[in-house]
Amino acid sequence: MREKQIGSIIVFYAIAVLFRFLAVKTNLFHFTDNEFLQILLRGIGPAIGAFVSITIFKIPLKLSLKGNYRNLFLPLTIFWIFPVILIGTVTFIQEGRFPIMLLFTVLVYGLLEEIGWRGFLQEQLKHLPKFQSITIIAVLWFVWHLNFEFTPSNMIFLGVLILGTWGIGKVYSSTYSLLAVAGFHSLNNFFRNGLNEKELLLIAVLLLIWIGFMVFYKRKFQTDFPVSELTND
Repeated sequence: MREKQIGSIIVFYAIAVLFRFLAVKTNLFHFTDNEFLQILLRGIGPAIGAFVSITIFKIPLKLSLKGNYRNLFLPLTIFWIFPVILIGTVTFIQEGRFPIMLLFTVLVYGLLEEIGWRGFLQEQLKHLPKFQSITIIAVLWFVWHLNFEFTPSNMIFLGVLILGTWGIGKVYSSTYSLLAVAGFHSLNNFFRNGLNEKELLLIAVLLLIWIGFMVFYKRKFQTDFPVSELTND
């Protein structure tokens, strides 16, 4: 890698880890009792690191919420509004509550992370062999969580991150949509108390619908065109 790329990754990752450390290991961000804001602060580091690094090193990186889709409405509806309605409705039927704010907060949290992991870091490492790129991203992602105990559950978590890096990475390279990858990223985070049969079924339904939509859209509209330009959409 060129020195500029290495430097940009170091700056990005240092900021990402710093904000993660401040959020989960100190009381600095405990200035609010708002549960949703506290969740977002734990995941804001990768986004800040990416934007700072892009600015400092003048990286011509293109980020987009809609990506290769023709408008913002499609990925917003499929990857954000639909899962909120589906999971919220099931929760309401079973528990009598519709956690719309929590569900959207989880999606925004995923977006903040994915700006860094996929939008920035994957793009910076795309010239490397695929296995090498996936391994680097997964290990950095794992270390970013600041949980260094080599327990069986943590090793399983590392495996999940490797699989997630591969899978979410393919979604990003297919769509270049930060909304889409944030949706995939959030699948596990939607369910904070572990996975039971209901949660696994909901995840399976969402995956089938999302992957089916991506395949259908690509075949129908032949979306093999360049990454969308940086937008505020």
